[in-house]
Amino acid sequence: MSALAFVPDLPVLAAFVLACVAITLTPGPDMAFFLGKSVTQSAAAGFAAFAGCTTGLLVHTVLVAAGLAALLAASATAFLVLKIVGAAYLLWLAFESVWKGNALSRPVAGAAPQRLSRIYMKALTVNLLNPKVIVFFATFLPQFVTAGDPAASGKFLFLGLTMIVVSTPITVAMILAAGRVSATLRGSRRLARAIDWLFAGVMGGFAARLLLARA
Repeated sequence: MSALAFVPDLPVLAAFVLACVAITLTPGPDMAFFLGKSVTQSAAAGFAAFAGCTTGLLVHTVLVAAGLAALLAASATAFLVLKIVGAAYLLWLAFESVWKGNALSRPVAGAAPQRLSRIYMKALTVNLLNPKVIVFFATFLPQFVTAGDPAASGKFLFLGLTMIVVSTPITVAMILAAGRVSATLRGSRRLARAIDWLFAGVMGGFAARLLLARA
């Protein structure tokens, strides 16, 4: 097996990066927390929140990669079932994005300033204890790894880290321009809905591709 076997093929990697960009641009609870702290307190507070969530994502990446690799080693059929369940979950995320809209459609409530360390720990704790993050990682990553791949463990870890790398510069730019980003998303219903549909399209496309291929 090649030393770089953990790196997916270029078309798969390109599709994964596209999905990561769409996910990062879609306002969710994490982004609302980053921008909310940046607007109501400071950019440093936004970066502290981002650092806490990113640390949580690193932990999720390692744990999910190990768990999915163990599942694949135990049963390729069970892994395939997980992928199909994951496709259904991605379809639900696509539907929810269009139905409910993004998390910045509501105003960010003000709050008393907090220490950066406290903001970091709060973000880390919320991320680690959020079952939706665990479910998302466990169902999203398998869509980019085949059931019989001997380098699956390395690929899961590589994809999880790639997601963090891709999202970091986008998130940093948003935090630095938090006030403008927040006001723009709230002030333009058309733009907010376009982002919702972009996310729904990417998630739905990956789910449909998998389901049709299996059919």
